This record gives sequence, C-alpha cells and structure tokens, in this order.
Amino acid sequence: MSHERIGLFGGTFDPPHLGHLILASEAKSQLELTRLLWTVTPDPPHKQDQPITPLEHRLAMVKLAIKDDPSFELSEVELERPGPHYTVDTIKLVAEQNPNAEIVPVIGGDSLQELPTWHQPKEILYAAHWVGVMRRPGEDANLEELERELPGIRSKVHYVDAPLLEIASREIRSRVATGKPFRYYLPVPVYEYIEQHHLYQQSELVRPKS
Repeated sequence: MSHERIGLFGGTFDPPHLGHLILASEAKSQLELTRLLWTVTPDPPHKQDQPITPLEHRLAMVKLAIKDDPSFELSEVELERPGPHYTVDTIKLVAEQNPNAEIVPVIGGDSLQELPTWHQPKEILYAAHWVGVMRRPGEDANLEELERELPGIRSKVHYVDAPLLEIASREIRSRVATGKPFRYYLPVPVYEYIEQHHLYQQSELVRPKS
C-alpha cells in the first residue's frame, strides 16, 4: 500500500487570491501530494502590529477559494489549540492524525533562508518527510550555508518551480480600500464574499507594504 503524502500550506490568507491557488496547484503536482491542507494562521506572531481580518472571514474565504478542488482541504489543526502556533507542532499533530502519511510543509524561498531562526528548526527537518520550497524564476538558495547551520537540510529540500506572480494580499486590500479594481485577482466566490461583507473598505485596514 502506497503512503499518502500530505502537504501543509500555511498563511494568513487575508484574502486568499489566485496566486495562492496557482502556487498550491504547482506544489501538489510537483511534490506529488495526495492532499494539500490549507492551514489558516489564527493570530500570526509576525503581524502583531498589523490589523488582521477576523478569523471567521478568512476561514470562509479559504473554503470558497478551494471548494472546487477535492485535493485541497481546510485544516483546523491550528484552530484547535492555543497559540503560539509553531510549524514543528503543526507537522507533528498532522502526522499523529495521519500515521501512515508523509508530511511535507510548503514554504517560500524567503522562509527557507530564515528557517534557522524558526522555533526548533532541526525538529522541523526531522518531523517532515520533505520541505517543499517555492522557487521563483532566477531564485537560488544558498544551501551550503544552510547545511552548516542545519545539517541534513540538503536531503530534505525539494524545490517547486513557481511562476513569478505579482499578486499579493496586501495589494488587494489596498486596492479595495482605495477604490481600485481588484475583481480579477480573486476567485469569483471570494470576490463576492468581500463585496457582500464590505471587507477591506476602511483605509485603516491598509497595511504598509513590506
């Protein structure tokens, strides 16, 4: 019996957009994932100084964004326990829930470079089957340097060649707040949800560009 391979695709998803769906689809295909779990971060520790849309709206939008793909699932693993929410704990919990599965967190190239500063990075490598890393055109990580800090990372990193997508949630929020068109950055149900619930319309919800 072949093992199931489950990907973990985490984020704030404020809102989830077409770029997220394209990257998720590429990760599923290139990493040969059976399922991809979208894990919505309830209270991101790196965004404590920024306003975040209430969790109920972000969960609803992710459900709408992924509803047409049966291999995409909304995971509540980060909602069922108090924070702070560390990647290593998420991997272990999903592994406990799926004892015969290979667990593959999917992260961006910038996150790979920051991995040594994450909570228990060596444990992440031990707990994960692979670490899927989104690689944009022309992007190349310094695995030699990372190998010195995290021995064994070379064998764990599997790249996902991702298209260069100039779509960002913060840009969409800014467009909504300033009255610019934003319809075609989003799946139709997510666009309709934002309109129905009047999300992102207050200028104070616009966060500075990072």
